[in-house]
Amino acid sequence: MTTLKTPINADDHIRGHLQAPVTLVEYGDYECPYCGMAQLVVEGLRRKFGPNLCFAFRHFPLTQVHPMAESAAEAAEFAGLHNHFWEMHDALFANQVSLGMPLLFALATELALPQGALRDSLAAGLCAAKVQRDFLSGVRGGVNGTPAFFINGRRHDAPFDFPYLAVGIGAALAHVQTAS
Repeated sequence: MTTLKTPINADDHIRGHLQAPVTLVEYGDYECPYCGMAQLVVEGLRRKFGPNLCFAFRHFPLTQVHPMAESAAEAAEFAGLHNHFWEMHDALFANQVSLGMPLLFALATELALPQGALRDSLAAGLCAAKVQRDFLSGVRGGVNGTPAFFINGRRHDAPFDFPYLAVGIGAALAHVQTAS
């Protein structure tokens, strides 16, 4: 079974508490339509499992087929530098069909982020190293497409729809509870 090679760390963007008994890590691409569908699934899982689930998102831009994925990931990281990662993350997926530079700047305006600084950051690749670290951690963990999920460090190789992920998370939660 494939395992997560890079544990959750201070570089990760998380929703929930690190002390939660189950951690769900997603490697995703803002331009991938399957990741857009998975975004809704993840939100449902977060509602269902509440404080028992910690969710982390890592970038895995498939630039060969999604030319805007890298810029979108860098824009999300730029927003993160201003404590607005999750707002940008959610907005990118909510507006996925319009993904492009005009959208990135419009979202920056909505989040009161400095457009000039975003433009400079994208031009200079200031957030590219973080995106690349996420990508390489996925490669080391056997990720070759998006979305890719890991539940408590083990790759979820079943479909990424709600029932399958909920069963996987439920099983991990039961395992943790019986082990303690």
